[in-house]
Amino acid sequence: MTTPSSPASSPGLAPVPDVIGVGCSVLFCGINPGLLSGETGHHFARPGNRFWKALVLGGFVERVLEPSEVHELIARGIGITNLVARVTASAKELHPAEFAEGAELLRAKVERVRPEILAVLGVGAWRAAVDKRAQLGRQSERFGGATVFVLPNPSGLQARYQLPELGVLFSEVRIARDAELAPSRPPRRLPPR
Repeated sequence: MTTPSSPASSPGLAPVPDVIGVGCSVLFCGINPGLLSGETGHHFARPGNRFWKALVLGGFVERVLEPSEVHELIARGIGITNLVARVTASAKELHPAEFAEGAELLRAKVERVRPEILAVLGVGAWRAAVDKRAQLGRQSERFGGATVFVLPNPSGLQARYQLPELGVLFSEVRIARDAELAPSRPPRRLPPR
């Protein structure tokens, strides 16, 4: 949704739809779609984005997936959404009001979907939207009922954290998800296709 203080999305680029299936146990939340994601309709579509490799290193999947293979994530209880839906060339184009509105919409989504873990990909965005003191890793406060992990933005433009570090942080999310699922209930099964 465009706020009065923010420009519209890039012409001709629609927001990238959420990828959330039945039994979503981990919901990854990006900042907002980039131009290539807006053009293709796929999350983390830029070739240099390390999200797909970090999923492998974190133990979520066995091989690096293409953005078009997102159905593989749904079958594993993994979803993807964005804090802000507006497509931009850079997250720097987003305005504070968009982060505030995005946080409200995200909270409602998490309450509806009920994942065990919300994994936010961008500490700066989480600070702007929800918690000014947030640090990387597991957060002390839940959000919409979910345990929150704040992870670095996996964009190749964000080289401060290298792929091995991303893999360790992603594996912490997977381990926490597995621990939260194990004692309380058996893993949720997807309905037959």
